[in-house]
Amino acid sequence: IEMQFLPDVYVPCEVCKGQRYNRETLEIRYKGKTIADVLEMTVEEALRFFENIPAIKNKLVTLHSVGLGYIRLGQSATTLSGGEAQRVKLSAELSRRATGRTLYILDEPTTGLHFADVQRLLDVLNRLVEAGNTVLIIEHNLDVVKGADWIIDLGPEGGDAGGWVIAEGTPEQVAKMPQSYTGQFLRRWLGAA
Repeated sequence: IEMQFLPDVYVPCEVCKGQRYNRETLEIRYKGKTIADVLEMTVEEALRFFENIPAIKNKLVTLHSVGLGYIRLGQSATTLSGGEAQRVKLSAELSRRATGRTLYILDEPTTGLHFADVQRLLDVLNRLVEAGNTVLIIEHNLDVVKGADWIIDLGPEGGDAGGWVIAEGTPEQVAKMPQSYTGQFLRRWLGAA
């Protein structure tokens, strides 16, 4: 019986005790760690563990650079927030060979990020733009908004009371537009910067 109003329930396997591998597989060790031990590592811990294996390290560096150093390697994708899932996809994209002709569309990628990780994400996004790519971001975080090349502010309110272009321009131009709520906050934000 499917009961969608209840959260999923997970019961650890009696054989592997939730480690996802059989006994024979868990007997194999690398630097004293089983695959289950490795999957319990955070990205940051795994970076140190695999520092001498460039193929693995490079993938981990991209995850870390988009602010995901805290997630566990074996963490289920269903437990990631929307912002985390977007950053995993962005990390995968960063691992590929760059073409300089890609359009990236991100919906509030800073959700749940510590301010230091927001800056790390901005550095990555700026590198994408400098490489010739285009990054379009739907975002409320003023650190992101003030760093944009161009802002399109929709409103005047949210939901049914919104959807109209209220202001557009550089952050400095939008900050001077009194009809823009974003501009009002941006004006104070830019003044403090």
